[in-house]
Amino acid sequence: MAFTHHLKVLFQHCDPAGIVFYPRYFEMANEAVEAWFADRLATPFERLHGTMGLAIPTVALQVEFVAPSRHGDRLTFRLQPDRIGRSSLALGTLAMAEDGEERMKMRSTLVLTERAGGGARPWPDELRARLNTELKEEETR
Repeated sequence: MAFTHHLKVLFQHCDPAGIVFYPRYFEMANEAVEAWFADRLATPFERLHGTMGLAIPTVALQVEFVAPSRHGDRLTFRLQPDRIGRSSLALGTLAMAEDGEERMKMRSTLVLTERAGGGARPWPDELRARLNTELKEEETR
């Protein structure tokens, strides 16, 4: 089952016209990824970036802004991994309004790296197992 994260569009997310300023979608999507790692993958970013000494930068994005979101809208971000590589993760993200209208679609690639050196490294076995569970749940749907 895809991971969902709910956000209300705040004044800080909007441009002077009252619609979401497009770079703010990236911040909201990252908030959803951080919640997914904490809530579903049992690896909060403060542990990943802290005691584990790792980082998970985004290395590629493909985005489609389908319809504008406005101040006060409540959005649901739906995350679903599509592919897990040795150190990479292909992730689909969909932002929808309460009525189900699509607002933003994004495909991203994240790569697990050593925080200090920055080089890619393989997923730790425990985290890879959790990611594979997320991937397999989608494959059975």
